[in-house]
Amino acid sequence: MKTNKIWMSRRAFVTSISMALASFWLMPWRLQAAESRMLRKTIPGTTESLPVIGLGSSRTFDIDPNDPIFTDLVTLMQEFFAKGGELIDSSPMYGSAEQIIGNLLNRSGGRDRLFAATKVWTDGEKSGVQQMESSAQKWGIDHFDLIQIHNLRDWQTHLKTLKEWKAQGKIRYIGITTSHGQSHRELETLLRQEPFDFVQFSYNIENRSVEERLLPLAIDRGIAVLVNRPYQRGSLFRTVKGKPLPDWAAEFDCQSWGQFFLKYIVSHPAVTCVIPATTKLHHLQDNLAAGLGRQPDAALRKKMEHYFSAI
Repeated sequence: MKTNKIWMSRRAFVTSISMALASFWLMPWRLQAAESRMLRKTIPGTTESLPVIGLGSSRTFDIDPNDPIFTDLVTLMQEFFAKGGELIDSSPMYGSAEQIIGNLLNRSGGRDRLFAATKVWTDGEKSGVQQMESSAQKWGIDHFDLIQIHNLRDWQTHLKTLKEWKAQGKIRYIGITTSHGQSHRELETLLRQEPFDFVQFSYNIENRSVEERLLPLAIDRGIAVLVNRPYQRGSLFRTVKGKPLPDWAAEFDCQSWGQFFLKYIVSHPAVTCVIPATTKLHHLQDNLAAGLGRQPDAALRKKMEHYFSAI
């Protein structure tokens, strides 16, 4: 019996060493796999999460369905879903964008992974209902995950409808939006008084006005934040044209200026998802890569601000 006990002990020891070695060799793979998955953030008040990089459609998807670029957009949409994207944002304000999105979804096969977000942008209850129903038809979906009141337009009327639709299960979340610094005071008041699930506004490393009141308020009120105009309509790239990316950007796995700007945004604790718009596949891939790997902490965010301001 004594010999058997010694043999069992040795077997257990060899097994433990083998497992330890296996864990050691597998560890780099596991780390690589973790880093290859896009960062997700939880929608406040729920157990649901969203990838931090979404896809906007303002200007970029306002095209003729017969435009040759449509074929490129099919590839772009397929890549968006393949790389872990989910949230697509649009509006009736964006010309033919909603119809194009519906056509692209038909061709890309991504409906099962889609988080569909649009807006209502009109006056009056009847007009609002008709517009939102028309948007669903254009997208080719039964219901939206999120409908937002675009630029606060006739918000009292549409909020009443959206509350009813949410209670009936016609939509899942209610939001409100603004852009380029408009109506921030009124928006703040509404966020304090009304039960919005999402808010959308402009925010980037150059335009940081929402850091003062709106972003802290979103945290306090448990409101998810979508960010538009992350590149300030391209002006951020014009600012850094010909300038080197700082070496220390590697500390948060940043390989381009586009990732630099997006990682700055999504690393803010209040931000749920940023929605850059593009028609170019390599730009989409670069955008999505901003959701991978390490993100800057508070100290690095300050360093990013100072570096950009000095350019």
